[in-house]
Amino acid sequence: MKTKVYGIFILIFTIVLFTKCNGQEAKQELLNRDPAVAGAFYSKNPQTLKSDLENLFDLAEDKKTDQKIRAVIVPHAGYVYSGIVAASAYNQIDAKAEYENVFIIGSSHKTSFSGASIYSAGNYNMPLGEVQVNTFLAKKLIDENDFFHYYRDAHMFEHSIEVQIPFLQYHLQQDFKIVPIIIGSQDLETPQKLASALLPYFTEKNLFVISSDFSHYPSYEDAQNVDSLTLKGILKGNSADFISALVKNEQKGTNNLATSCCGWTSVLTLLHLMELTQNIELQHMLYQNSGDVSNGDKKRVVGYHAIVGYESNTKTEIQEKNINFEFSKEEKNALLNLARKTIEEKVKKGKVSQLSATDFPPNLHAEFGAFVTLHKHGNLRGCIGRFTANQPLYEVIQEMAVAAATEDTRFQPVSSVEIEALEIEISVLSPMRKIASIDEIELGKHGIYIKKGFRSGTFLPQVASETGWNLEEFLGHCARDKAGIGWDGWKDAEIYIYEAYVFSENE
Repeated sequence: MKTKVYGIFILIFTIVLFTKCNGQEAKQELLNRDPAVAGAFYSKNPQTLKSDLENLFDLAEDKKTDQKIRAVIVPHAGYVYSGIVAASAYNQIDAKAEYENVFIIGSSHKTSFSGASIYSAGNYNMPLGEVQVNTFLAKKLIDENDFFHYYRDAHMFEHSIEVQIPFLQYHLQQDFKIVPIIIGSQDLETPQKLASALLPYFTEKNLFVISSDFSHYPSYEDAQNVDSLTLKGILKGNSADFISALVKNEQKGTNNLATSCCGWTSVLTLLHLMELTQNIELQHMLYQNSGDVSNGDKKRVVGYHAIVGYESNTKTEIQEKNINFEFSKEEKNALLNLARKTIEEKVKKGKVSQLSATDFPPNLHAEFGAFVTLHKHGNLRGCIGRFTANQPLYEVIQEMAVAAATEDTRFQPVSSVEIEALEIEISVLSPMRKIASIDEIELGKHGIYIKKGFRSGTFLPQVASETGWNLEEFLGHCARDKAGIGWDGWKDAEIYIYEAYVFSENE
C-alpha cells in the first residue's frame, strides 16, 4: 500500500468520500472464500505447507510469558520473507489456549471503501482445511454498526487476512472461529469507531490478530531506522505516539519510502482498544526486513515486526494499588511543587526544564493518568488531564501542568502576574471501567467519562461533591456541557467510571 501518512491529520477536518466496492450489501450469497494467494505467498500443497510452518516455528523466537496472549501484530508478506517474524509472534501463544474467536484485522490493499468489511457469507477454504467464520457475530456487528459492511470484493483477493490463517491452524490445538475484518478507510476516525464496537470482545476469551507490514521500499539501513521509530511509537501503547511516529517518518523524506506501516489503521484500532482497557502490555519479539533473506535486495526492502500483547500482572497490581493508593506528604509536595515550577517556567521563559528520574521517589515513577486543575480566587482557571498510563507520574504532571496553564481553550493562557494567585490541585486516576448501569456510579467516589460517537466529556469525582448535584444532574451536565450531546445524551452513550486520589496546595 502506497498511501502517504502525512496527510492523515487533514482528514480529521475534511470530508472524504470513498467509493464502494462492486460487492453489494442488499443481497448476500452464501459461499466460502477460496484462497487467493496459496501457491504464491505460501505453498498450496498441505504437506509442503505443514513442513514449511514447522521449519518457521523451529526458527522463531520463544520468549513465552505466563500471561495469556490477547493480541499479536504480525506481517503478511510471503512466508519466505516474513514467515519467521510472524511465527515468532504466534509462537508466544500457548498452543493449548482456547479462544472463542480470533479477530483478524487487516487494512485493504485492493479497494477503497468507507468503514470496514467483515466476511460474513461463509467460511474460509484453506490448504490445511476449512476454517469456520463466526458468521453470526459478523452479521451482528454489521447490523449494529453502520460503518461495518459486507463487501465481497474487499475479501476475494485480499491477502492480509488469508496469510495469517495457516499459522493459526498449525499452532493452535483447540478449535476456533475467525472474524475477518478488512478496513477500507484511510482516516483517523474509522479505527476509533472499530475499537468502540469491538471493545466488548476485547477480552481474554478472544485473540486479536493485527496484520501489517512496516516500511515499504527504502534501503536496508533506512528501513531499520524508520521501523525502529515506528516500533517505539507502538510500544508506548497509545494512539498519539504511534501517529506521531508515522508523521515523523514521513517528514524525514526517506528515499523511496511509500509508507512506514501499511496496516496503520489496523494497528491504530488495537491501540485504541488498549487505551480503553489499560490492561495490556506490548512486547517486541523480532524484527527483520526482506533484505535479511538470502540474496535479498537490500536497496529496496519491506520491514516486518513481531509484537505480542498480553495481560500484565505487574500493571494490574499497579492499577489495583492506584485505587487505594495514598501518597506521602513529601510525595504530594514534590508533585505540587513540580506543577508550580513548570507553570512558572513555561509562562515566564517559554520552556520547561528537563526532568531527572533520580529527583523523584520510586512511587512517583509508577505509570498513572492524572489531571492538573488550576483555581484562582476559588474559580476554575484551567483543567486538563489524560487517562492513559504510559509515562511516569512525574512526567505526566509536568505535561498536564503546561496544558492546564496554556492549552485549556475555555480560558486565555495564564499570565505571569496570575501565577502567584493560582491554587493547584492534582488528581491521580485509576484505570477507567465501562459500566452496564448507572447504578454502579457512587457520587463523590467515581469520576465519569461519557462517550458517544466522536464526542466525549468527563467530570472528576470531586465535581459531584463540589456542586451537590444528584446522579442525573451529574450525568446530564457532563453529557450537555462537556460532551456536547445534550442533557439526555448519556442515556444511549458509553459510560466509564474511574476513581481519583486528589490533593492540593490548600491541604
